[in-house]
Amino acid sequence: MIYFDSAATSYYRPESVALAVAEAIRHMGNSSRGMHGASLDASRTIYEVREKLGTMFGCGPSQIAFTSNVTESLNTVLGGLLRPGDHVVTTVLEHNSVLRPLYRLEQQGVELSAAGCDALGNVSAQDIESLFQNNTRAVVCTHASNLTGNLTDIREIGRLAHERGILMIVDGAQTAGVFPVDLLKDHVDVFCFTGHKSLLGPQGTGGMAVRRGLLISPLKTGGSGIKTFDRGQPEQMPERLEAGTLNGHGIAGLGAGIDYIRSQGMEKLRQKEQHLAGMFYEGVREIPGVTLYGDFSKEERAPIVSLNIKEMVSGEVSYLLTEKYGICTRSGGHCAPLMHEAFGTKEQGMVRFSFSSFNTGEQTEQAVEAVKEIAES
Repeated sequence: MIYFDSAATSYYRPESVALAVAEAIRHMGNSSRGMHGASLDASRTIYEVREKLGTMFGCGPSQIAFTSNVTESLNTVLGGLLRPGDHVVTTVLEHNSVLRPLYRLEQQGVELSAAGCDALGNVSAQDIESLFQNNTRAVVCTHASNLTGNLTDIREIGRLAHERGILMIVDGAQTAGVFPVDLLKDHVDVFCFTGHKSLLGPQGTGGMAVRRGLLISPLKTGGSGIKTFDRGQPEQMPERLEAGTLNGHGIAGLGAGIDYIRSQGMEKLRQKEQHLAGMFYEGVREIPGVTLYGDFSKEERAPIVSLNIKEMVSGEVSYLLTEKYGICTRSGGHCAPLMHEAFGTKEQGMVRFSFSSFNTGEQTEQAVEAVKEIAES
């Protein structure tokens, strides 16, 4: 099997991740729920991972709140900050993990505007700024499209937002662990991430990096291990946003994934992924009948290449790739409905190849040949 679906979830992971999860299952108790060794071991492990993530995102460990995935993070942030009468700006690039919470809030009285994109799928900071209103409370946008790999200029968007006192919320599902992010330098108030993609951690892990001083109403309330006799959730971070037992076993694995990224170097891993994606793009772009989506003129982009072959439904292409060639891809709508409407691919969908640093040049060449054979058949 050749796996080119890392934008959905990492399949290739360092062995240290599995070992860390197994070790945690054998020895870890419940963090903040006791003074015995097993509980303290859990607390230490989780705190150490907060520190690692804080270093990665330019914030302190108490500003990292864990969730089960980026979807829960975005639901928490959007539901915890937006109220009826507020206006929020988003983009057509967004995943349903952004759009569906916003649509629900729209039904509750939040006003919503979405910036469009150009023919290559780019959204400009100026187009987002043009949608600002007096009651605009927040901008929420993806750091990189999960469909095209195009990056959004979060630093410039954040700067423009902060000039107007508007919050900047970023969906970092496709960039956490691949591109450096700094809350202060990038003018970001909340950066939402998932652990199971480029951070190389287990599924069921994720979280958010929250700008110091920003209070978000919790999505859930319950046990926190502290302030037992208070009727409400503790005000302090991160317990404010972490009701119930954390996925300590998964967080231990996430920490091992971060250790691997740090040992190899984020830039080195990103360059390899971009090289493989570029190699694939160059190999398929001249094949008759192949249509590519996204802006490939920019070197800095997520390692994603989406395409269609003639008029074939994307699901049929992905089926042929896996059944005949053993190549795993993602087809269909990719939970990005507005982008498919923009590209006119709502019915056909797209076939997405997404690359990992664990992939090889030989695998990439095989994928190019497979696309060529399907297009010629």
